[in-house]
Amino acid sequence: MSIEVQGGSPLIQVFHMPTSLRFYRDVLGFRLTGKSEPLSENPDDVGWAMLELGAATIMLNTAYDPDDVPEAPEAARWSGHQDTCIYFACPDVDGAYEYLVSKGLTMVPPKVAWYGMKQLYLRDPDGFGICFQWTEKPQSSA
Repeated sequence: MSIEVQGGSPLIQVFHMPTSLRFYRDVLGFRLTGKSEPLSENPDDVGWAMLELGAATIMLNTAYDPDDVPEAPEAARWSGHQDTCIYFACPDVDGAYEYLVSKGLTMVPPKVAWYGMKQLYLRDPDGFGICFQWTEKPQSSA
């Protein structure tokens, strides 16, 4: 017998929650489905948030306690983010590209990888990689 899993939800540490929420919610289109109590008068200034887009969920958590936030991200702590990429199944990768460009992002158009996945890569405000991808249908030869 194996473990039944119905989905997954990565938890990533963010430097400034209001910036991250604006990116995931207002730019990428995720819907906020849960959050901790606000830490200030700003309703986006929370310690934890869960977001959903289609069947995908992601959790954001502040990397520092409120009294320990440095003026700028510490390079050593954030350097590993370059090694992390969250992949989302996205049947219309070209449409995602057009949508994100309309939101003001400057990005490289999607490309098909050698193994047949059409992929659109970008980075979130904390340097985490994000990829919207879908299997390209092979061209039929008639």
